[in-house]
Amino acid sequence: MTTTSSPIEHGLVDDAPAAPEGVEPLQPTMPGVAYTAADYFAAEQASLFEAEWMCAVRSSDLAAPGAFERVQIGRESVLIVRGRDGGLRAFLNICRHRGAMLCTEDSGQVRRNLQCPYHAWTYGLDGRLIAAPNMAAIDIDGSLDRQQYGLVPVHLREWLGYAWVCLADEPPSFEDTVIGSVTERLGSSDTVERYGATDLVVAHRQVYDVAANWKLIIENFMECYHCATIHPELTEVLPEFAQGLAAQYHVGHGAEFGSEIDGFTVDGHEGFGRLPGLTEAEDRRYFAITVRPGVFLNLVPDHVIVHRMFPLAPDRTTVICDWLFAPGIEGVESSVELFHRVNVQDFEACERTQPAMSSRAYRNGGVLVPAEHHILDFHEWVTERVGPPH
Repeated sequence: MTTTSSPIEHGLVDDAPAAPEGVEPLQPTMPGVAYTAADYFAAEQASLFEAEWMCAVRSSDLAAPGAFERVQIGRESVLIVRGRDGGLRAFLNICRHRGAMLCTEDSGQVRRNLQCPYHAWTYGLDGRLIAAPNMAAIDIDGSLDRQQYGLVPVHLREWLGYAWVCLADEPPSFEDTVIGSVTERLGSSDTVERYGATDLVVAHRQVYDVAANWKLIIENFMECYHCATIHPELTEVLPEFAQGLAAQYHVGHGAEFGSEIDGFTVDGHEGFGRLPGLTEAEDRRYFAITVRPGVFLNLVPDHVIVHRMFPLAPDRTTVICDWLFAPGIEGVESSVELFHRVNVQDFEACERTQPAMSSRAYRNGGVLVPAEHHILDFHEWVTERVGPPH
């Protein structure tokens, strides 16, 4: 998986970017149908959300054996469960008997096993079929393969304190895609590890129901042409983002805090101490990384912000945002408020854009200015996997 550079991922140089020689300054976007058509969204579900690694749950949310969460990945309901051996496992949330949904709650805790509420087929926390009514009649000679009729497993990896799942029979390399995208942005996976996200705690979680196509949200995060227009609080803390076209220019380092800014807070006042392990190079800087198809990592000296996206329909996306701080930190409201406002501003912009995707004015798409040309890489990534929209 490749990733493109984000304006929020960059600092600033004096000169605004220009289109490369021979390249038109205005480049076409995807056509409006790519953001509205049910058949194209279904193709994205199959070729992207069910084929790539998706960040599903915060591992610490499933603390005890029997704890589970249900997440929607593409067209599939996926159940993630803490086993009795302490490990996390993921399964399709479907009983193998008659296809009933095993768990309908978003999260919960079972005492011993997972039991289908329809006919009471019962599965261990490892997914193995362990019991069913009249089991003796079903398994007359004791040869029934309990594993064969167990829950369908889903690939799972843990990284940065999250469980990532992939529904593909043969998932892409986690190292090349997920870790690789972070390494490409930061130069080394060691950099993100220094923030210690695995050992941080969720100090605040916000769930946003966004009435917009998931690609609009990705594209918005990837550019800062809009920052001076709709993000007054953010550009106060990160004045480089107020430079219009120049805000996008890649200089290979995170955006620097303003000289009068003491912390990544809504009013710029001091936050909390620098996370252990960070170097001077990470101090007073903001880094952000897009991990396709739907994760944003935001790194600041005293906390980490993680967005998980779950596309549900062509015009609806759930975004779950976690603010991660060191254990024992209290009084995070000012830190949380800054990016919450950024999220609300961004999502309102995306929702303002979504209705126009079905307008004849956007039938052939819009245009990208030079500071947004890197979005073309994202569009190419989508069309290579899904095909061109029609």
